[in-house]
Amino acid sequence: MGKADEVREGVSLTNLDQELFVDAGVTKRDLVDYLDAVADRLLPVLRDRPLSVMRVLRGQDAFMQKNLPKYTPEWVPRAKLWAESSQRTVTYGLCNDRRTLLWFGNQRAVELHPALTRVEPVGQTDLIMDLDPPEGADFRVAVAAARLVRQALADVGLAGALKTSGSKGVHVFVPLVAGQSFEDVAAATRAVGARAERIDPELATTAFIRDDRHGKVFLDSTRAGGATVAAVYSPRIRPGAPVSFPVRWADADDVKPSDFTLKTAVALLGDADPWAEELPEPQDLPAELVAEGHTIPVARVAAMHEGKRRARARRESGESE
Repeated sequence: MGKADEVREGVSLTNLDQELFVDAGVTKRDLVDYLDAVADRLLPVLRDRPLSVMRVLRGQDAFMQKNLPKYTPEWVPRAKLWAESSQRTVTYGLCNDRRTLLWFGNQRAVELHPALTRVEPVGQTDLIMDLDPPEGADFRVAVAAARLVRQALADVGLAGALKTSGSKGVHVFVPLVAGQSFEDVAAATRAVGARAERIDPELATTAFIRDDRHGKVFLDSTRAGGATVAAVYSPRIRPGAPVSFPVRWADADDVKPSDFTLKTAVALLGDADPWAEELPEPQDLPAELVAEGHTIPVARVAAMHEGKRRARARRESGESE
């Protein structure tokens, strides 16, 4: 091993002084040190969840990796799951311990995207609303939209926790009791989005087609089923290496995503785990929310049909000119 290398928890760490990615402003050592420092907070949100990671190797574009590579040590926990989209069995890693977390760090797995479900029992364990502000908007616009989601949840007796996405938006997490069906969670998520939009349709929209959003915050209610989301405390492959970070509702107007980076997050946390403190206990989905959601078309399907309708209208318009 070179002088920059070391062994931690039996994991050989290599090339630690290389820049992590272009414009990161940090090294691979910084990544490994950060993951080690937040392991006690990060591992509980990753445990038993099939893990996809965004890796960035030297001189290459970042890429999403779901299947564990063949050289993965046998001690890394794993789960084999059928992927409907690719019609194949995928061997996912399960990041259940510090050793595995350090191994992923050494693989330059910068972003950690756990599934919204655990391996056992089968069923979705979180309802997620992903809020994406329009280009160039102030972060407080995303926070204002998140408050709409919070109100929509409160109206049916639900509560959620807030975190930055690590990019420009925010995520609202609603923990659910185990065993919720993917279909019902997807329906409930659509209903929450629709209810939040109705509270202030000038601020937020559920329009899946970008051209239909007209400068409003997009309430993405499609994170269900096999979806993943960047974990709280996960770094992101963005300039300055920001991390997804918990935000207390009362503090949300006073922060911005760039406050939380791979270099600043550990000191900001101190001995605390604000995500564990803010996250509500698992909740049951209200029947009225699920029923309402089942009347709302699935966004991607609706967008596909609308796209076809518009294309047909354009063709017919062209033929009549």
